[in-house]
Amino acid sequence: MTEAEQQPRSEFLRLFAYVRPHAPVFVLAVLLTALVGGLETVVTALVIPLVDGLKSASSDSLALGPAGSTGLTGFIRGLFPAGAAYWPMLAGTLVAITLVKGLSEYASNMLMTSTGLKVVTRLRRQLYEHILRQSPVFFQKYPSSSLLAHLANDTDKVQLGVSYLVADLLREGFTFLGILAFVFILNWKLTLVFLALGPIVYFVTVRLGRRLRHRSNAALRDTEDLYGTAQEAITGIAIVKAFGAEGFESRRFSRAAEQLARSQYRAAVVNFLSSPLLELIGMIAIALFLLYAQSIVASSEMSAGALVGWVVAVFRLYDPVRRLSRVQNQYQQAFAASTRIFSILDTHTEQTDPPGAQDLKPFASRIEFRDVTFRYPDGDRDVLHRVNLTIDRGEVVALVGHSGAGKSTMANLMLRLHDATGGQLLVDGVDVRTATLESLRRQVALVSQETILFNDSVLANIAYGADEPDADAVRQSAVVAYADGFIEERPDGYSTAIGERGMRLSGGQRQRLAIARAVLKNAPILVLDEATSALDTHSEREVQQALANLMEGRTSLVIAHRLSTVQRADKIVVLDGGRVVEQGRHEDLLERNGLYRALYEMQFDDTPSVRDPVPAVNDP
Repeated sequence: MTEAEQQPRSEFLRLFAYVRPHAPVFVLAVLLTALVGGLETVVTALVIPLVDGLKSASSDSLALGPAGSTGLTGFIRGLFPAGAAYWPMLAGTLVAITLVKGLSEYASNMLMTSTGLKVVTRLRRQLYEHILRQSPVFFQKYPSSSLLAHLANDTDKVQLGVSYLVADLLREGFTFLGILAFVFILNWKLTLVFLALGPIVYFVTVRLGRRLRHRSNAALRDTEDLYGTAQEAITGIAIVKAFGAEGFESRRFSRAAEQLARSQYRAAVVNFLSSPLLELIGMIAIALFLLYAQSIVASSEMSAGALVGWVVAVFRLYDPVRRLSRVQNQYQQAFAASTRIFSILDTHTEQTDPPGAQDLKPFASRIEFRDVTFRYPDGDRDVLHRVNLTIDRGEVVALVGHSGAGKSTMANLMLRLHDATGGQLLVDGVDVRTATLESLRRQVALVSQETILFNDSVLANIAYGADEPDADAVRQSAVVAYADGFIEERPDGYSTAIGERGMRLSGGQRQRLAIARAVLKNAPILVLDEATSALDTHSEREVQQALANLMEGRTSLVIAHRLSTVQRADKIVVLDGGRVVEQGRHEDLLERNGLYRALYEMQFDDTPSVRDPVPAVNDP
């Protein structure tokens, strides 16, 4: 068996593991589906007494004759004794079987759907939780549009496979086996001749299925591209409008949509080809049989009812074969989606707690970078090289340097978004890699350059992560962050919905909400990553005032391009090419005529320092 053939089977077994917790319901659905298949066979078998009864009635007699009255044919006839009750019994039996079959099919479909929804909900939740645990390296490899396609489109196809395709597969499979057994018993010689077409049917089904799987993968990739094109334009709508690029983006989307349509059309060509091909093969076989039917009846090998029953059964045998072929095609699409999902689940870049990890005690004395080196997994050089730095409790330490010097990387190591590839990062003498992630991140608050807010209320954004936020604590945090004023000016106050990414607020207002969030967390260690670099001077004054309150009594690691904002830091660390080249206070570094002085002289910024007193300003 080739690797390509083994992969779908292994994925099927992997998907089936999600069904095991629902095994009793699944087994019941399978039994009901088997009953449906069996009753389909019984309905087909009732053609024999129906035809023989009509033949006898035409001769004014219900004596059904001896021909073919033994074996299965005789048994079926014996269920309906000749006489006045013959037709009422036959009609009543058909109605009763149809009723039981319909109820069984409805119940099995609902049970399968319920199981499928539970399975896909678990899979979708597991996929989302797995994505949330990954490191930033993962999100550099997988764009957000691709991940959204996995969470929505791919899981929907898996649900289709678990809920409907399994139900169809079982129902049509049991029907096929039941009718096949029936025609074998009626005339095994004819059935063997008919089954000689099986290899041709198998070849057509498998060959087309493999091609459909390939084309379905292409369609799924094009769906990702379509999502990505739309997402980029919608999230960057301000730039789109500023550059008058609506037409350009519309053309980009049209090209992506047309490419997706072509991929889906190519998949449809294969998907809809199998049914007519199989129908043609089956009809050729039946046509050849009909030419032979007269001699069978003439030789009394089969009664007219048995012959018609065999023909009807063969016709009905084609239906499950055709539907199974369609299931095979949809199966290929479902497993193409599952392959993509499992490829994400099998990608591991997350930071995990090592065996025996201990909770980090409340921060008490110092943070130390000891010979810290870091290189990205796919990088060819060190981003940080033997960095040594000590930050005492209550100190404000500023990291400065050119873009790419390693400032943000040091902040990421502090949060354990990455682990150092060499050296140690110690908090109160404890290597952070030996502490639990939860206990470390509980002690660190982050205010970043890119303010991340959610499409929710002001209160929910400040109390982010709290299931039942304390409204009073949220308000106090907003007061400290100088955000209470503009919040209360709004009609809905703290219940105001701020829109996606906080688009209903100004840049300064969004940043102050982020500061309020950090205030509420009340962590002893604070990381400010370019917290004011994207603001104008007026907004920066407001935010600097809030930051001054936030930093009071906390140990702060400040990253800034504007050197005027960190002049009063207790220690300024200058990075260049991932190395610490200078450190000291502002005045000392200026006197050394090194890189810091060169950076300082390039800037003409009168922005106040975070340590300077800033007068309160009213929100515009």
